[in-house]
Amino acid sequence: ENSAPREDTTRISYGGILYYQAVDISPVRRVDLAIRNIILGARRGSFKNPKPFHEALAGEIINAADGDSKCFSIARKDELEKHAVASR
Repeated sequence: ENSAPREDTTRISYGGILYYQAVDISPVRRVDLAIRNIILGARRGSFKNPKPFHEALAGEIINAADGDSKCFSIARKDELEKHAVASR
């Protein structure tokens, strides 16, 4: 739940001009994005590293549960929400 973003941006074309609009994310997509970001963080944590994937995944889940900002999934959520706030 801590790594699931609440807002995202979508592209809208109006009169030939392309701009971004902030939108709310559905609950199912929030869960999908949270799981994807946790897996990507674990994959990055174990790539070219002696730490195996299962340890990196466990660390990513623990850091996401704690709300640690150095966790990849939390950082990705903050980045998405920051872009959404900027495009309001």
